[in-house]
Amino acid sequence: MPFQQLGLDAKILRAVQEAGYTEPTPIQSAAIPAVIAGHDLIGIAQTGTGKTAAFTLPMLTKLAAQPAGQRRGTRVLIIAPTRELVVQIEENVRIYGKHLPLTIATVFGGVGEQPQIRALRAGTDVVIACPGRLLDLMGQRCADFSQLKFLVLDEADRMLDMGFLPDIRRIVQSLPKQRQTLMFSATLSKEIEVLTHEFQRAPKVVQIGRRANPAETVTQLLYEVPKHLKTALLLHLLQDPQMDMVLVFSRMKHGADRIARHLEQRGVRTATLHSNRSQSQRLRALKDFKSGAVRVLVATDIAARGIDVDGISHVVNYDFPMHSEDYVHRIGRTGRAHAVGDAISFVTPEDQGELRALERFIGRGIVRKKAEGFNYSAPAPAFNPEADERRGSRGQPQGQSRRQGQPQRSGPSGPPSHGAPRRQEPSGQRRWRR
Repeated sequence: MPFQQLGLDAKILRAVQEAGYTEPTPIQSAAIPAVIAGHDLIGIAQTGTGKTAAFTLPMLTKLAAQPAGQRRGTRVLIIAPTRELVVQIEENVRIYGKHLPLTIATVFGGVGEQPQIRALRAGTDVVIACPGRLLDLMGQRCADFSQLKFLVLDEADRMLDMGFLPDIRRIVQSLPKQRQTLMFSATLSKEIEVLTHEFQRAPKVVQIGRRANPAETVTQLLYEVPKHLKTALLLHLLQDPQMDMVLVFSRMKHGADRIARHLEQRGVRTATLHSNRSQSQRLRALKDFKSGAVRVLVATDIAARGIDVDGISHVVNYDFPMHSEDYVHRIGRTGRAHAVGDAISFVTPEDQGELRALERFIGRGIVRKKAEGFNYSAPAPAFNPEADERRGSRGQPQGQSRRQGQPQRSGPSGPPSHGAPRRQEPSGQRRWRR
């Protein structure tokens, strides 16, 4: 079914054609008519199948149909879990709505709040926000959602996770009862689906494929490897020139920094993306990755929901994901929009429980593979990440005494206290300054 048969406004169709799209994806074909008909909706489809357009196109069509006199105040609120995803949604809304007289604003932390306050007070038509900053500004009475027509929760499974649920409830309680509420995600558990009925009225459920299916165009491989050899194995695999645009996932922020440091030391251009990076640093990392200025981007799971980059050749799960849903989101960064890609997961003996749970979740086993020419019995290398991590947490190499003339530091990055007398900690009460 072509876009012309979905009931979209002529101006929206023109923007879609100018963007180079000719045929809707299955989630778009199923969701767009339901949204235009006025239904609340739960949309479930694999990552990379066009869910953003599935809610953006019908909403813009309905906004375009409103008389000019009714176009006052914020009419669309889209909530997403990460800043990167907010920015990505904004780009899509601007592309599809460029022929409409719309105002669009983003609201998230890490940047100045004054432009966001002005946008909310001006009644910007479409607001795309992270829940934390939005709640802060709502608490300052900066937002008026009395004219709201649409609420969208993107990546609904993460948004309704127990960590986000109280924030979402507080936001929803302040919104008009008469509205359309749309939820989209790659995964949505039955337990969380029950919670959606707090926010929706008789929602239509649009499900493309199995709820746990990773993208079918992604080749999934497992490499069983000792924990201390994971970095060495990654460097060995990166000798393959076909791994030209690689997204590496680390479980922890400090782990992402450590992996990137070791890759850079061996001549692999690398950037990092996690919540400790400033907004400008995160945007620069994505820009460099998209442009090819860096070959590898090392990210944490929070960034998995906001990375929409064409051409990623490989996703590497350096740290195996603790939750099966995160695996689906991670590997969905490659093989997007019917493109092909490879997903590589490193599995240590400690990860076997999570691996068994994942294979039950996706309903199939994952192919095991061994890297040719790699020494799996090698001892821990000199750059052993685990040893480096232990040393880094103490601010000095292991086995080196502070009594050997080393200057005492006020912290791991603090200035040396030249000539100052060292404070003696009581025995058994030495405090590491982190």
